Amino acid sequence: MSLLAVAVAGRGVVDPSEPILRADDEALLRGRGAFETIRVYAGASFRLSEHLERLRRSAEGIGLPPVNVMQLTELAAQAIEAAGEPDAVLRLLWTPGNGQGAPTALAVVSELADHYDALRERGQRLISLRGHRADEPWLLPGVKSTSYAVNMAAEAEAKRSGADDAVFVDADGIVLEGPTTNVWWRRGRTLHTPSLELGILAGVTRAAVIELAAGIAYVVAEGAYHLGDLAGADEAFTSSSIREVMPITELDGAPIGRGPAADELQTALRKAALATPS
Repeated sequence: MSLLAVAVAGRGVVDPSEPILRADDEALLRGRGAFETIRVYAGASFRLSEHLERLRRSAEGIGLPPVNVMQLTELAAQAIEAAGEPDAVLRLLWTPGNGQGAPTALAVVSELADHYDALRERGQRLISLRGHRADEPWLLPGVKSTSYAVNMAAEAEAKRSGADDAVFVDADGIVLEGPTTNVWWRRGRTLHTPSLELGILAGVTRAAVIELAAGIAYVVAEGAYHLGDLAGADEAFTSSSIREVMPITELDGAPIGRGPAADELQTALRKAALATPS
């Protein structure tokens, strides 16, 4: 990740190479922090208010101080302006600091990886990995926290297996989500995706896909589905803020056919992002 700009609460824009976290920040020591990753299109962040609302909910679930939405909004604008890059990645971070002073608030803008369009053209290969269903409040269902080691380990395991990414399934074989994505598949004109009641993350792009699907005559069904439902689909894809809509062409070594929905939704998503980027 090549940093372009960093903005810090109380300091404004700083040199990206400058130290900005205390050694006793609880996000560093205990993983007690919340974050959001947002796609920047044409110099503006897409669905910033929705991301900030999810950040607020995540902070509340972790037990962090209330998120200062106005402060983070200003930091985001400062960092995007300082970066000077129309298409980029914005990350917002909120931590309790050391628990004695003010919370830590950061906005970080980095370069957008250049391989996503090529991967979309090829289609991604996924493996299934055993995950757990976050069905108790202390498991932090739907929370996007900085305790991300398991997610990164899953991505690493997928790459060790010759795949591009992973999809988590629970002990009963119910499909949950990817390490950083929501998962979808199509049968006929119906798009299936795991329900939020399974404790998965309520993706901002997931919500956008649900809205956009109706405009191109797809029906969305949410529920608890077995891995075989995904494996036997007419087509499948993932959604996320940075990767957008990404076709799946292989699951656990078996091919999944390509279809029109992923491309249609990608086109609709990009159009919506450029029309109403903030």
